[in-house]
Amino acid sequence: MKPVLAACAAFVLATSSAARSEEVDLELVLMVDVSRSMTMGELEIQRQGYAAALRSDEVFAAVQAGLLQRIALSYVEWAGSQKVIVDWTVLEAREDLEAFARAVENTSTTGMRRTSISEALIFGADMIGSNDYEGLRRVIDISGDGPNNQGRIVTDARDDVLSRRIVINGLPLMMQEGIGGWWHLEDLDIYYEACVTGGPGSFVIPVLDWTDFGEAVRRKLVLEIASGTSTGIAGIQDVQFAPARPPYDCEIGEKIWEQRRMDWYDP
Repeated sequence: MKPVLAACAAFVLATSSAARSEEVDLELVLMVDVSRSMTMGELEIQRQGYAAALRSDEVFAAVQAGLLQRIALSYVEWAGSQKVIVDWTVLEAREDLEAFARAVENTSTTGMRRTSISEALIFGADMIGSNDYEGLRRVIDISGDGPNNQGRIVTDARDDVLSRRIVINGLPLMMQEGIGGWWHLEDLDIYYEACVTGGPGSFVIPVLDWTDFGEAVRRKLVLEIASGTSTGIAGIQDVQFAPARPPYDCEIGEKIWEQRRMDWYDP
């Protein structure tokens, strides 16, 4: 093919690809921890919490406050691996939020082994990079009840994601219940601030009790969706943004896992 024709063909392909990308205010991946350290009751609380938040007046108002008044959302469960529960969906009307909430509620979840925050982050970033949307902002929201203990080092994954201009927010679950006591970190919120989250305006909202989960999710979604707007939407105030990261051993999860493995096999 002659150079001029090749250039024209490349331009047409690029233009067609751009035309297929739907513009939205936000591309948001919800990465929800379903590791076996959680009970079935806790998994149900998570699903109901996200569904209730999506149905709330505050989240709908946040969507309406955007420049384009629509966002692209996906819901993924993760532990040692990842599973897409609700794929990319454009939300702009009440009916869209309701349909997404129902899809989350209708999920039948079973806990999965291990905790790989790092691979969850890369999975979310790849989903954003390969979808059909062009967001003014791109965000991964990740919840979890323990540190990374599988896959690549979490800071390597975080830095990879941030290099793609994707913001990472965190919802550390601080409760010490179920069978996950071995992996519990008293300062899991600091771990998330130091090792997991990052990017302009990134934040961490710790959940101290399961009774607070639904409210924390609602506030988190409002802040993520309405970020950058000048509206005084209820629920956006009093959220603590991640401070400057203190020194922290970001491989603590891997060290705990190795110690537990040695205990299991030590005769």
